[in-house]
Amino acid sequence: MAHTDIDIHEGHAHDHEHGHGHDDHHDHEHHETGFIMTYIFSMDHKMIAKQFLITGILWAIIGVLFSVLFRIQLAWPNETFPILETLLGGWAEGGKLDPEFYYALVTMHGTIMVFFVLTAGLSGTFSNLLIPLQVGARDMASPFMNMLSYWFFFIAGVIMFISLFIQTGPASGGWTAYPPLSALQTASSGSGMGMTLWIASMAMFIVSSLLGGLNYVATILNMRTKGMTMFRMPLTIWAFFFTAVLGVLSFPVLLSACILLIFDRSFGTAFYLSDIFINGEVLRNSAGQIIEGGSPILYQHLFWFLGHPEVYIVILPAMGMVSEILACNSKKAVFGYKAMVYSIMAITVLGFLVWAHHMFMSGMNPFVGSIFVLFTLLIAVPSAVKVFNWITTIWKGNINYTPATLFAVGFVSLFISGGLTGIYLGNSALDIPLHDSYFVIAHFHIVMGLAAGFGLFAGVYHWFPKLFGGKMMNKTMGEIHFWITFVGSYCIFWPMHYLGMTGVPRRYYSFQEFETFAVYGELNIFMTVAAIVVFFAQFLFVINFFASAISSRRMKTRNPYNASTLEWTTPIEAGHGNWPGAIPEVHRWPYDYGKDGYETIPQTVPDSQLNELERAKGVTVR
Repeated sequence: MAHTDIDIHEGHAHDHEHGHGHDDHHDHEHHETGFIMTYIFSMDHKMIAKQFLITGILWAIIGVLFSVLFRIQLAWPNETFPILETLLGGWAEGGKLDPEFYYALVTMHGTIMVFFVLTAGLSGTFSNLLIPLQVGARDMASPFMNMLSYWFFFIAGVIMFISLFIQTGPASGGWTAYPPLSALQTASSGSGMGMTLWIASMAMFIVSSLLGGLNYVATILNMRTKGMTMFRMPLTIWAFFFTAVLGVLSFPVLLSACILLIFDRSFGTAFYLSDIFINGEVLRNSAGQIIEGGSPILYQHLFWFLGHPEVYIVILPAMGMVSEILACNSKKAVFGYKAMVYSIMAITVLGFLVWAHHMFMSGMNPFVGSIFVLFTLLIAVPSAVKVFNWITTIWKGNINYTPATLFAVGFVSLFISGGLTGIYLGNSALDIPLHDSYFVIAHFHIVMGLAAGFGLFAGVYHWFPKLFGGKMMNKTMGEIHFWITFVGSYCIFWPMHYLGMTGVPRRYYSFQEFETFAVYGELNIFMTVAAIVVFFAQFLFVINFFASAISSRRMKTRNPYNASTLEWTTPIEAGHGNWPGAIPEVHRWPYDYGKDGYETIPQTVPDSQLNELERAKGVTVR
C-alpha cells in the first residue's frame, strides 16, 4: 500500500473562527518586548516550561552528585579522599565523610530528586509546554498564576540551596523527615536550622504545585479548541490532567503535616511527640510540663498520604509522554486508547488508597494492613494494562529509532522490572523482612527515579523543537547518552535487590563492622563505579541540550516527525499566543496513523477533505 502524507498546514481546516479562538486575541504576538518580561517574569507558557526545565537540570546535577559522594563512602569506607575535604570542608575532615553529613547527603539527595527534579521536570515543564499546544489554547487559563507557580518553585529552590551552606548542615532526618528527628531541634545537628529551612522550602514548593495544578485543570476543562472533545485529547493531556488532580488533592496534606511540625519544633505542642527522653532527662515544654500525647505515626500517615500519590505525580506525565512518543515514532494508533484513559483514571483513584503500605512495620492492625495489601496489588492491574498497550502499540510498527524512542522503550523496560518488585513489597508478609533494606532502594529507584527520568529524557528529545524554536538535539550524542545510562542504571540498582534479600539495611554509613555485610565490599565498588560513569554520561545530555539550544540551525519543516497532534501546527518559532491566525479546529482523535493508505492523518483534517484528496488521487475510500 503506498503511504501518502497529508500536509498538516494546508487545506481549509483551520480557517474557522470559533469559540475562544475568536480573535479578541489580536495580541497573540503580545507586547512583551523588554528582556525582563520576555525571559524572567514571562507569562508565556513555553518560556515558563523552559524555566522549569533548566532549573530542574541544575538541581539534577546537584542531586546526583550527592548520591555519587555517599556511594564513594559506601564503596571505600576506609579510604580517604583529599578532594572531599576541598569540596566539603569540615564535613569531610581528613578526606572522609562525617557520618552526620552522610545522612544529610542522603536526605537532600532524596528531597532534591523527588520534588525539585522529577516533579518540576515532568509536570512543571511538560504540562506547561504541551497543555495549551495540544488542546488548542493561546496560553494557560491564568498566565499570571502560571508565572507565580514558577517563582514560588524558584524561591523554594533558593531556600533549599541556602540550607546546604549553614554551619550546622542541611536537614538530615531522611527525605521523609520523620519525627522525632525532625520535630526536636536538638536531636541532631541537621535537626536545627537545616530542618527549619527544609520545611520552609517545602511549603513554598507546595504553593507552587497548587498554583500550577489548578491552572492545568482549568485550562484542560475550559480552553479546548472547537472539536477537541475529551476523548480526542492525546494521552499526554489525560496524564497531565490526572496528575494535576492528584497534586491538588494530596499536596495540602503535606502542608498540614509541615505546619504541625513547625508547631512541635517551635511552640512546644505535642502533635508528633510523646514521652521523649534526652540523655535520661524527660522532655518538657516552655511551661515545664512533660510533653506527651502526640504520635510520630500521625506524621507518617500525613506524609505518605501525599508521598504515595507523589509517586504517580511523577510517573503519570512520563506514561502519557511515552504513549505519545511510541505511537508517533512507530506510526501506529495507540492500542486501546480508552483502556489507557481508564487505567490512568484507576491509578489516580487507587493512588489515594495505598499510602499505608509504606507503614506495615509501624504496628498497624494486621487486618487494616491486609486492606492496604489488596489495594496495592489492585493498582498493578491498570499499570499492567498500560504496559501491554505500549508493547502492542509498537508491535510490528514502522519504528523510527530517535533518542526519544529509545528512552521511551527504556522507560517501558524499567517500569516493568521495577514494578514487578513492587508486588513483593506490597505484600505485608514479604515486606517485613525486606522493609528498610536495599531491596526497597532498588525497587523505588528503578520504578520511580529511573523510569520517570527516562520519560523526562524522552520528552526533552522529542519536544525540543517546540521548546527552542525548531532546533533539534544531536541524535548521535542522544543515542550514546541512552546506552550508557540504560546499561549503567541496571548495573547500579539491579544488584541492590540481592543485597536487600540478604538483609542489608539502607542508610548505613559503613558495613565494615558487620561480618555478614562486609562480604559485599566488591559489589559496592561495582555499583559505585557504575554510578560515577552514569553521572558523567549525563553531561553528554547537558552539553547536547545547551549547545543545541544556542545553535542557529533550525528545522525546515514545522512537523519533523510527521505527527498528527496540534502542537506541530504552530509556526516553527511560535510567538506568545501560539497560532498567528485562528486556532485550528479538530476533526478526529490524535492517533490516526497508518489509516486508509495514509501514514499520518492530522487532527485538523476533516473527513470531507480526506475524501476530496482520495478522489483527486483516484484512491478508493476504505
